[in-house]
Amino acid sequence: MGRTSDANERLMNAALDLIWGESYGGVTIDDICKRADVKKGSFYYFFSSKSDLAVKALEHMWSSESKPLLDGMFSSSVEPLSRITTYLRHIHTRQAEIKAKYGRVLGCPVVALGTETCTCEEEKAVGDKIREMFARKRRYYESAIRDALAEGSIEPCDPAAKAVALAGLIEGLIVQARILDDTEILRNLPDLALRVIGAKTTSQAAATSA
Repeated sequence: MGRTSDANERLMNAALDLIWGESYGGVTIDDICKRADVKKGSFYYFFSSKSDLAVKALEHMWSSESKPLLDGMFSSSVEPLSRITTYLRHIHTRQAEIKAKYGRVLGCPVVALGTETCTCEEEKAVGDKIREMFARKRRYYESAIRDALAEGSIEPCDPAAKAVALAGLIEGLIVQARILDDTEILRNLPDLALRVIGAKTTSQAAATSA
């Protein structure tokens, strides 16, 4: 396959699929080219290395998939706590779909890649990109928490700290779901998240607004 207009996108998609399902260290450039049906020479036309491909593939995934999804679910027009619970229900549904398709729970590709590369100096660019993506996602959580705090639907708190705690809950349970190959672990994510951020009961919220 030559340097067609979509060869770079096929390479990025192939890389993420292989790394997600297997491992970053175990996947070679030859594997990626074979999956993408792209010649190795074309790989080096678009990317300087496997780590360069990984960084660009992550950014492509963010701009084409993650950001549009989060922008919609965390829109300011949506009630703050609903932004969080809707997103977490989506995570459970999505992982169930993945298991049905691939035969096992794959978890989050960013987390899977991060746990393998973030302590490796040779893959610093990949680790930096993953940390950047984590920070981006936490900003969505923090914005929803700040709005919930402003409307009185959660207990007084430090929104930034709560966003970190919420991210830890989410990513931790996703990792457990992958390790145990069990999506049911994720079913209660919305309720657990509300507890972590200190959501008030209906009566508490009513008393605060009265």
